[in-house]
Amino acid sequence: MELYFLGDEELVTAFRFIGIEGLAVRDADEAIAVFRKITEKIEDIDLSGLSNKIPSEQDNCQILIMTEETADWLGDYMINWQLSGNFPLVVEIPGLAGRLAGRKTLVEAIREAIGIHV
Repeated sequence: MELYFLGDEELVTAFRFIGIEGLAVRDADEAIAVFRKITEKIEDIDLSGLSNKIPSEQDNCQILIMTEETADWLGDYMINWQLSGNFPLVVEIPGLAGRLAGRKTLVEAIREAIGIHV
């Protein structure tokens, strides 16, 4: 599986309709456990509290899609992963409640990085 989604239950269901498997996480502890299992391939992380398990195909995950809220829960884990340059590539999307305050879009970040101001 090349794409995988982490977020709330409603969006996990929506992504399944378009053929992308995912897992609903309810808090920071669950988000960190699943993220570490996917990125670090740690087998002994206990995910028994989750309603469904990560499919075995997650080993081939190339793009990990998650809501902004889930990414915030990951904190330093997310920052360190993004700086590592390893796969899977992490893509953040707004949740059902919309964009989180103070978050830049990818286009805004690119414009800022290359110095384009409109």
